[in-house]
Amino acid sequence: FGSGEKMANEIRERIKYELGITVSVGVSYNKVFAKLGSDMKKPDATTVITKENFMKKVWPLPVSDLLFVGSSTKRKLNLYSIKTIGDLATCDTKLLLSLLGKNGIMLQNFANGHEYADDVPHLQEPPIRSIGNSTTTPRDLITDDDVRIVLYVLCESVAGRMRDHDFACRTVQIYIRNKDLRSCLRQGPLDFPTQNSYMLFDKAFSLYKQHHNGDPIRSIGVRACNLFVQSHVQLSFYPDVAQNERRYQLECAIDKIRNRFGRNILTRGVMLTQRKLSSFDPTSNTFGGKVSTHEG
Repeated sequence: FGSGEKMANEIRERIKYELGITVSVGVSYNKVFAKLGSDMKKPDATTVITKENFMKKVWPLPVSDLLFVGSSTKRKLNLYSIKTIGDLATCDTKLLLSLLGKNGIMLQNFANGHEYADDVPHLQEPPIRSIGNSTTTPRDLITDDDVRIVLYVLCESVAGRMRDHDFACRTVQIYIRNKDLRSCLRQGPLDFPTQNSYMLFDKAFSLYKQHHNGDPIRSIGVRACNLFVQSHVQLSFYPDVAQNERRYQLECAIDKIRNRFGRNILTRGVMLTQRKLSSFDPTSNTFGGKVSTHEG
């Protein structure tokens, strides 16, 4: 077959000839740098990263270009002047442990061109197994509209946190507790992986309608489960998947606006009908909001 670079160039040329589209390919001695290389010279190039040249090619890049460094991790690292992949590679290990826990060590290994094993499980399954938010509401939720408003807030928060870590989910789980403190937990699979709030809400609301017995609700939660890295999603030309991608781009734009001007600068119209239910911050304890993240 020849060298990796030769095979990559042949694949690119064949795709261009047969399908009329361009692709970028990364060739390296590990999966992390191969993924990084595929993003370096878009839309039509082959990038080769070797053990001999990775410091020159990779280390000057922004730290956010590295696998698993989402916007939240980037902000934490930037506060300590860790702005490039090289900064991360040479950073004090104890500092990374204090900032990011075991994930900090994983990222530093990646920045130095190391993987934990020949087949790195972190490339398929992230260290965080699920991401969720729940809240105890200021009053009982009685109508479907009450539930819809709170679920929108929770789903937006969960989806935003998934995007921060570059995760997508395959399963949605809801938690419901009524005024008598009886609770139920239900989950269902998605038609295809997502990290947008529209699909999270549709599945969560569907589970609520299917399993709720009509009692007033005092606490409710949403959890994205069965996570994996969004960059591994297979490209598709199906309309529903294409619409999911457009919604992802829209929500990324909303994220940027909210990060700059505050969470309430943009909101859904339905949330204005019940300010008491929609004004809580799901990332704090305001109105009982509670963040819940499980790590495996």
